[in-house]
Amino acid sequence: MLLTAGSVLRLFRADDFFKTGVGNVLTQAISVLTIPVITRLYSPHDYGLYASIIALTTVALAAPAFAQAPAAAPERPVKMVVLGDSLSAGLGLSATSAFPVRLQKALNDKGIKVDMTNAGVSGDTSSGGRDRLDWSVPEGTEAVIVELGANDALRGIDPAVTRAALTEILTRLKARKIAVLLCGMLAPPNYGTEYAARFNAIYPELSKSFGVPLYPFFLEGVAAEAKLNQPDGLHPTAEGIDVIVKNMLPMVEAFLGTISGQRS
Repeated sequence: MLLTAGSVLRLFRADDFFKTGVGNVLTQAISVLTIPVITRLYSPHDYGLYASIIALTTVALAAPAFAQAPAAAPERPVKMVVLGDSLSAGLGLSATSAFPVRLQKALNDKGIKVDMTNAGVSGDTSSGGRDRLDWSVPEGTEAVIVELGANDALRGIDPAVTRAALTEILTRLKARKIAVLLCGMLAPPNYGTEYAARFNAIYPELSKSFGVPLYPFFLEGVAAEAKLNQPDGLHPTAEGIDVIVKNMLPMVEAFLGTISGQRS
């Protein structure tokens, strides 16, 4: 069958196009516009007409597919808990200056969304953190920063007790498939070198045995810096908290990166 320009124009009248639907029109066009027919057309005008119709129809069909493609869903925030003592709770500071809040802001400034919970309790020891673990770390938590042990060292608690409590915390979080970033603490010198050696060894050894990342000393860059500590010499000022956040941020970013990678 030889297709004429007139028949093509009748086929593609605007009212037919919308009444029969794009799909039907294209089906009709394909059934009659075959290579043998086109090659028998001697008019360049007709040939160009047929080619233009096919191209326009293809675009018309493709456009709805692109328009209907769903947008990528934004990645949900990582649910994170900071399980700690007064250093996390923000003793002596405004609520907005506490470590978890400042860390969340620093992450947000980098486009990293976290749903942060401050589970710091002033005066808490590692054993106290263990005893309240279940209600301090609710279901759905994906990541925990463990910051405990400062009060153990200040009170001279047997390092074996501290080690046992932290071991149980890590064991229970691992069983719940919650990622952990462990923050280390150093013993003050007043209990002697033997005590300090036993206490200071707890964190790197637990990090290695449980395969969790370790930030070696939570107060790095702040401890013993008078201008970065409150009058008690133990608790950071708001400026001191910002130093801690700045120092820890690269490790926290990497830590959260592994969690996001496991989601995909």
